[in-house]
Amino acid sequence: MGILDGKRILVTGVLTDASIAFHVARVAQQEGATLVLTGFGRLSLVERIAKRLPQPPPVLELDVTDTAHLESLAPRVSEHVDGLDGVVHAIGFAPQSALGGNFLATSWEDVATAVHVSTFSLKSLAMAALPLMPGGGSVVGLDFDAAMAWPGYDWMGVAKAGLESCARYLARDLGSRRVRVNLVAAGPLRTMAAKSIPGFDKFEEVWSDRAPLGWSITDPEPAARACVALLSDWFPATTGEIVHVDGGVHAVGV
Repeated sequence: MGILDGKRILVTGVLTDASIAFHVARVAQQEGATLVLTGFGRLSLVERIAKRLPQPPPVLELDVTDTAHLESLAPRVSEHVDGLDGVVHAIGFAPQSALGGNFLATSWEDVATAVHVSTFSLKSLAMAALPLMPGGGSVVGLDFDAAMAWPGYDWMGVAKAGLESCARYLARDLGSRRVRVNLVAAGPLRTMAAKSIPGFDKFEEVWSDRAPLGWSITDPEPAARACVALLSDWFPATTGEIVHVDGGVHAVGV
């Protein structure tokens, strides 16, 4: 038996088979979950990548900034499963002007885009899925430690700090409905998202020098396993938490 046997999980953010979300989906299926995926924009690509999973799941279109998409999410998901036990938020985006050392010159419009897509969407997605979780469930988001200012990360770092705060407030307000909300803060991984960050190689240097357990920038498995664990019933009283899967870098000084 897997730790997700009988669980119905919605996974967002699967873009390539290098994405953390793809590996969350893969491990979740290996642990017995039934999946529904969402994608935005390049939906045919997501559908193609979904076929690389052990059991290709259905793929739905979801733009988390589109009210109509959010309002229709529950009935569209219900065409494939009769409810949800978990949701994976693997969504983040910032315009290039909001990254790469342009912090002081970034316009509010671009900052607003980063915050809307990367931060507010956690609340939007949770509320859109809530009607499908009448008995409670687990919402797990992907984070990158926002406790400090990272080179080049700029307004995405601010958006991630907001994501961490948003998760705590959601944990507070959804606890009475037996919905847990937690984040997994992974170390740097070579994903599509990473490629959009100027100076990403500087992150690699930090982790190779400082991680007590070591760190592989090409291995999303540890982060995926943490997400699956939080989706399971093995953390029944944990909410509002940030689980660091970063080789220990967050815990040690320079």
